[in-house]
Order: sequence, then C-alpha cells, then structure tokens
Amino acid sequence: MEQALSDLNVVDLTHFIAGPYCTKLLADFGAEVIKVERPGQGDRTRAIGPFSQDDANPEKSGLFHYLNTNKKSITLNLESKSGAKIFQELVKGADIVVENFEPRVMPSLGLSYEVLKEINPRLIMTSISNFGQTGPYRDYKATNLTMLAIGGALCLTGDKDHPFKLGGSQAEYMAGLVAFIATLSALHGRDASGPGQYIDLSIMEAVASNLEAAPISYTYMGVIRQREFNRFIYGYPLGIYPCKDGHIVVIPGLGGMPTLAILLEKPEYEDHPLFTDHRARQERAEEFDAMMLPWLKEHDKQYIVELAQELRMPFGPVQTTEELLEDPQLKAREFFAEVEHPVMGKLTCPGAPFKMSETPWQAGRAPLLGEHNEEIYGKRLGYTKDDLVRLREDEAI
Repeated sequence: MEQALSDLNVVDLTHFIAGPYCTKLLADFGAEVIKVERPGQGDRTRAIGPFSQDDANPEKSGLFHYLNTNKKSITLNLESKSGAKIFQELVKGADIVVENFEPRVMPSLGLSYEVLKEINPRLIMTSISNFGQTGPYRDYKATNLTMLAIGGALCLTGDKDHPFKLGGSQAEYMAGLVAFIATLSALHGRDASGPGQYIDLSIMEAVASNLEAAPISYTYMGVIRQREFNRFIYGYPLGIYPCKDGHIVVIPGLGGMPTLAILLEKPEYEDHPLFTDHRARQERAEEFDAMMLPWLKEHDKQYIVELAQELRMPFGPVQTTEELLEDPQLKAREFFAEVEHPVMGKLTCPGAPFKMSETPWQAGRAPLLGEHNEEIYGKRLGYTKDDLVRLREDEAI
C-alpha cells in the first residue's frame, strides 16, 4: 500500500534527537530518508543507551533505533572534497534536506541553502538549531535543559520556589515535531507555487510557542503565572496525589466538588465549607487534604480512575512504563509494534502519534551504519566498486 509520503526523497544530515525525530516521522510515513552518518562513528546516539542485552554495541542503541526507523544509512565525510561533491549529487534528486548542525557549519562546508538551491531550485531545506540562524544567541551552546529554561517552560513547572525539569528530552522532541510540520507545510507551498524554500527553526522558539496562556496573561494583564499549578491557578484540588499503588491526577471536573464528595463516599461533605468555598480550600489546603487523602490511599489508581470517570471527573492514573506497555487502550489501538532487527532481534517499539486510514504509518527498524552505501552510491549514483574502495581509502565514505 502506498504511504502518504512515498514519493518524497529526503537527505538527512541530522544527529541526536530533534532532527532525527523530524526525519523519523517522514520515513515512517513513507519518505525515502537517506541518513548521512560520519564514517566509522555514525550518529552520536549510537553510543547512548539503553543498549539491548546491556551490550554497548553501536548497533544496539535503543535511542538510535527509535529515532531512525525506516531510514537508509550511508557513511559520508562532508569535510572531504569528494564527500561534499557526492552530497551535492544527492541533493540534485532530493525534495528535502534536513540538518541540525550549529549555524556556522553548513556555510563553512560550502553547503549553505544559497549554494544548494542553485543545484536544485525546488529543494526544501530545514535547519534546526538551538536559537535559529540569526540573533545574539545564535552561536550559544545549549542542551535540552538549557532550552527548557531559556525558552520559558520551566517558569511553569515545579513548586512555588523552585522549577522542576520536564522528563526526557521534551524540548528536542517538540522541535522535531514542529520541524516535521514546517517541512510538510513548505512542501505544500512548493507544490502550489513551484520553488522550494528555507526553514530556519529555533528550538528556543518551539519551546516558547508552547507556553499556553502564560505570555498572554502577562502581555494582557501584567500577571506572571505562578508555578504552583494545583493550588493557585485553577483552584484546589487539581493535581497529582498519592493513592494505594502509586499516584493519580485529581480533577473534580464539570460536576465539581459535590461530585468529589460522592466519589469519597462522604455525601455530607457537599455542605462542608471546604467543599463550598474555593478560597477556603486554597487557604486551608492541608486541612482539605486530610479529608481526601485517606480515601485515596485506601484504593488503587485503576479503581479510583474508573469510578471517577463514571462520575464524569477526568481523573487519570500516573502510569509507569511497564503499565503503559500493558495499557488496554493502547493495545486496542495497536500502538506498539514489533520489528525484527538483524543485531538486536525482536523489538517492541512505540508507534505513530496519529493514524491515517488510507496511507498508514509503517513499522520498521533503524539501519546499520553504512548499510545502504552500495545501494545509494552504486545503484543510485553510478559509482563502481573500485570507486567505493577509493572513496573509503580517501576517508570520504
């Protein structure tokens, strides 16, 4: 079955997380993504765990595998004259180039968008960088945590006096998803008007664009949104609370506090001042918790959530990874998929973030380092086996 992006050819110069997540989505929905990796080393995520069977083999990195499914890997040294020439040959037949080097790198290699669009005027080039290609921060070093902090996300997380880090590499995955959307938007524009275009994507701006109403609250009313979300923003209780076997999200919902009293099996609470006066609940939060927590701690999260949902309260369990893999909703929708890898064997992998009825997502594995050199260089570009030997000796591939 044809996939949504089966007619696209993508040259992938990305590494680590943000760029590879963008090109992973392109590949999983059918694009031919040729991943260009450094000879002998490859993408640096090949050296990052978790590793299958706890074996630090670059072909067994779980992070690399997740971020590079359905891609083809070639090795190419862009710093060599021969490597730069081969890259330009690849660009001639490409629809899209995605890169996430520091802004200085592509121009220093003689491979800026201005150069590449002369080779292929219909080329779409997406550049992902920490702060964008311009501005006073352009050349600053940064990590995922740096971007969450400087992008404003940490002003919304944590308690009143201290911000908390979001789990995982959220800034980079957010940027990768935005890059995927931006690239497809540019593709649509190209198909409508003809020429390609350049996309300058800043991870900082991707983070700052997802701060909900915090900037609006400040620009409209001069209000700085406080961190202590569950107690001071939308009322109390609203947040994460302990229960018998973990934690749950407590949100009274449309039924409000009278419905919460029913859940707690204390109908007499409906007329209690702490249930009728939201200001009193905020001011006397510990006293309110003493009324609610004993019942929560006597019941497991699945029981509480199912009962709350019957009462139309949007409670949810805080699931562990193990629970997520066994979740009946995800199983019913076949979210997780099994794939075979030549080194790691059978793997269970997360599926796509959305489903398409006619041109579906495709499960697949990540490539071995340089696995597709002969296919791309030989069959696609016409290089002979002797040529490939010479290019290896010259450290170009």
